[in-house]
Amino acid sequence: MTGLLNVCTVALTLSIAATQAAAWSDHRFPSYRTFERMQEVAQAASIKAEPLATFLKAEEASIEKLLARQAAWSEANLDFYPALPAELVFRADASRSDDARKKAFLMALRMAPNAPFALYFQPDARKPRPNKKPLPHSAVNTLPVAASVAFSYFPLDAGEAIDVLSVLATATEEPDNGLDIKLWEDSPSDWGKAMGLGSLPFGNPSLPYSSQAPFHMGFYHESPLIYKAAEFVRHTFPLMRHHQLATLSTLAFRTGHPYWGWRFAGMSLHYLQDLTQPFHASLSPGSSAVKMIGINVLAMAGLPKWKEDMVILLSNRHLVLEYFQAGWLLRNAIQQRDTSVEISLRSMERDASYPAWGENYVRDVVSAQAAAQGASAVKSLLQAMPENYVNNPQFDYGPQADKIALNDEVDRGASAESRQRIESEISNLLGNFGAHSRNAIRGILKASVKP
Repeated sequence: MTGLLNVCTVALTLSIAATQAAAWSDHRFPSYRTFERMQEVAQAASIKAEPLATFLKAEEASIEKLLARQAAWSEANLDFYPALPAELVFRADASRSDDARKKAFLMALRMAPNAPFALYFQPDARKPRPNKKPLPHSAVNTLPVAASVAFSYFPLDAGEAIDVLSVLATATEEPDNGLDIKLWEDSPSDWGKAMGLGSLPFGNPSLPYSSQAPFHMGFYHESPLIYKAAEFVRHTFPLMRHHQLATLSTLAFRTGHPYWGWRFAGMSLHYLQDLTQPFHASLSPGSSAVKMIGINVLAMAGLPKWKEDMVILLSNRHLVLEYFQAGWLLRNAIQQRDTSVEISLRSMERDASYPAWGENYVRDVVSAQAAAQGASAVKSLLQAMPENYVNNPQFDYGPQADKIALNDEVDRGASAESRQRIESEISNLLGNFGAHSRNAIRGILKASVKP
C-alpha cells in the first residue's frame, strides 16, 4: 500500500508542480466566446459595479444563513470535508468595519483573506483596449507573477455601468488571482493554520500554484484500488468552491445585487471549467492504474528511471496542452479570426444533450467526461507536438515554456493531419467547456427566480 501511495503522490505532484499555468490558461478568452451569443448574457441590460463591502453589509444576515447551509451541503456531499472551525463561522455584526466584515466572510469561505476583490474588468481581446489607465497587477492579483498585456486589468468606479458579458468573462479567471493560495496548516501564510483544512494533500505548500491545486483539480473517477491505497486523492475541493460561489450568485440576484450575481456566477464557473481539462480530472491521463503501480514497483526495487520519466512526461504534456490552447486562442483573437475552436465554444448544439443541471452535474457529467477523454488528448499531443516536448523525459518543458514559440513550431513541423487532430481535440474539449458553462448559468438563473 505504501508503494501505491507513493505512485499517487508522484502522479499528482507531477501534474501541477513547477508550473504557473492554470487548467485552461486565461479563462477569459474562451469565456467571451462561450457567452457572446447566449441571449441571457449577451442581451442582458448593463449593470452597475458595486463594491463587495456594499453587498456584504446590506445582506450579511442572509449571508450568515447561506454560509451555514453551504457548510452543511459540503459535509453531506463531499468525500472529504473537514468541519469549519467554530471561530470561522460567519455571523452578522452591523457594528464592525467593512474590512473586518470582508475578512470574516472570506475566512468563513476558507478563501485567502488578502484577496483584493477590486472593481475591475479584463476586456475581450477582440475589442479595442479601453481608454483607461490599467490597474497595477497587485491591485487585482496577489500572486507573484509579472503583469503583461494579456493580463491587463482596467478599473471600474462604484456605480459605473458595464455589460454583463465583461463582468462574467472577467470573473471566470478571478480564482486564479490568489483566492485559493496557502490555505493549509503547512502553508507559509498568516491564515493557513486557522482554516482547519489540514496539510496540503499533494504538491509543495511553499509554491503558490501548487498550494491552490486541490481547489482546482478533482479526481472523482479513478480506480477503486487507487482510492483504497491513497485516500488523500479525495482531498480536493472544486465542488465545494463551485457550490459556494454559485449559491452566493443566486443570493445576490435574489436580493437585488446583479453585479455580484454575475461576478459570483463567473467565479463559480472557473472550477467547473477547470474540470473540463483532462489533466485536472485525471491523475495520469492515458495511463492505467496498473501501469502506475507497475512503475512504482520497479522504483521500489531500485529501478526509479521509469517513475522519474513519468513525472516529466506528464508535466510536459499538461503544460504543452495549455500553452498551445492559450496561444491559439490569443492569436485568433488578435487576428479577429474564427477557427474551429471559436465555433465550438459558441455553438449551443450540444448544450441540451447533457443531463439536466443539478447538484452533482459538475462531478458526474463534467469531470467524468474529461477523465474519459484523457487518453485521446494525450494521443493527439503525441502526434502533433514536437517530440522533444511531449515524449522526451530528458527535457523539462516548464522552465523553458515562456521561451518557446510553441504555436509557431507546430505550424512549421506538424503534418496537416496531426495539426487537424490536435485542433479538433482542443475544439471538442472547449466545446464541452462552453456547453457546461452555459448550462451552469442557466441553472443559476433558474435558481435565482424568487418563489
